[in-house]
Amino acid sequence: MKEEPPSVLAARAEVEIARKRMLETLGELQRQFAPRALVREAWETAREKGAELAEETVDAVKARPLAVTGVVAAITMFLAREPLMDLAGKLVGGASNKRKARKSSRAKTTRTTQSKSEAVE
Repeated sequence: MKEEPPSVLAARAEVEIARKRMLETLGELQRQFAPRALVREAWETAREKGAELAEETVDAVKARPLAVTGVVAAITMFLAREPLMDLAGKLVGGASNKRKARKSSRAKTTRTTQSKSEAVE
């Protein structure tokens, strides 16, 4: 067997070092792009953004409490519009229904009285 020149031996050593670095890099990439790592990173990012948003919201509420109260009330009324309309209808309709019921009962009483008086005649 022939002995290899020193430049070839040095090149082989460099290739081996580069190969080890490449395999390490590949292993690191596999760890970083593993589904569990990606989910963890996404969760941490979302948590940080959520905390920032919460802080900004608190600052905005402290700066304009009346405006925020108005907006929250408007949103609440929008979301609860059906029950509120039903309640308003019951309140308004209840009063008019009571009046109608009183008129109806008076009319029945009058008719009954007339019927009895006609029967007596």
